[in-house]
Amino acid sequence: MEVYKIDIESWTASFRYPNLISGTQPTLEVPPVSTVLGLINAAAGKYLNHTSLQLGYYFQYEGEGEDLETIYQISSKDGKPTNNAKSNIILRKFLFNTFLRIYTPDKQIADFFAAPYFQLLLGRMNDLASVTNISEKVAMEPVDYSTNIRGQIIPFRHHLPGQIQALPKYFTDEFPRKNLGTEAYSIINHKPNKIETVLDTYRDILSTGNAVDIYFHELNFE
Repeated sequence: MEVYKIDIESWTASFRYPNLISGTQPTLEVPPVSTVLGLINAAAGKYLNHTSLQLGYYFQYEGEGEDLETIYQISSKDGKPTNNAKSNIILRKFLFNTFLRIYTPDKQIADFFAAPYFQLLLGRMNDLASVTNISEKVAMEPVDYSTNIRGQIIPFRHHLPGQIQALPKYFTDEFPRKNLGTEAYSIINHKPNKIETVLDTYRDILSTGNAVDIYFHELNFE
């Protein structure tokens, strides 16, 4: 497979657990597919309706931390927000010194990231991210027997070990937004591990010299 590699880095990142709105806010160790699609939308400057998209990505981070954060809770009436709000303090966990590599065969997506329309975020509005490199189109060799799957989320139907979490693949552009294609995933962090599978993947070599086997998501939101 021939793909463009888009490298994105940030000082901090946080990926919230769906439907968890109170108490300590943990972070997923790998961004969901919806987050990566949101990055593509931000770079494009518009909402994209994907009808046939192949997308792979790899994510790693240097460390983890936690911080106290002030939030403002707005009351509602008849389903609409009011002017009444109160502040609260919560504990939020975050990832430090992060690296995301997106793999796409679509030149248009690579071109979006060459000059992003909106600021890129890896999580919340203070998790600012920057594009550090976009490769020319390069070939990735298929792997028949994968042993280096990490830093990714894989649909749980493939039965790989990892943290199991139901995650949306995408959201609508209406208000309120609706989930599209929620599915159970195995969240496999970047830390060295040995997962042996016959799942179809493509091998990449990172700047560290380590190999990683990339799973490509087939996305269609018609």
